[in-house]
Amino acid sequence: MVKRRAPGFTLIELLVVMAIVATLLTIALPRYFHSVDTSRETVLIENLRVTRDAIDKFYGDNGRYPDSLDELVSRRYLRTLPVDPVADSAQAWIILPPPGEIKGKVYDIKSSATGKARDGRALGEL
Repeated sequence: MVKRRAPGFTLIELLVVMAIVATLLTIALPRYFHSVDTSRETVLIENLRVTRDAIDKFYGDNGRYPDSLDELVSRRYLRTLPVDPVADSAQAWIILPPPGEIKGKVYDIKSSATGKARDGRALGEL
């Protein structure tokens, strides 16, 4: 009479599968985290572009710069305050005043995030 083995996996089979999964993860995870950082930087650049465009349109319509980013939202130049995805906040923007005697308080915005972008520039200089 032949003895049948109990159904299931042996320890060796489980170890081989876990080694294969670990190898695949060591290849995939760095690429994943790099793509997340790249996505945040891309969203930051787009949020800066849209907000700067709204500031310019506000100036063109009113002859002055807005007093705050909230004024852009209340006057419907923006739907909501833009979020800085790197600093992870809508309140973390650095607001630059207009040069000279021009009316208003918001001439430009920059990110308060530290670090460098893919092209080597500081994130605050985008």
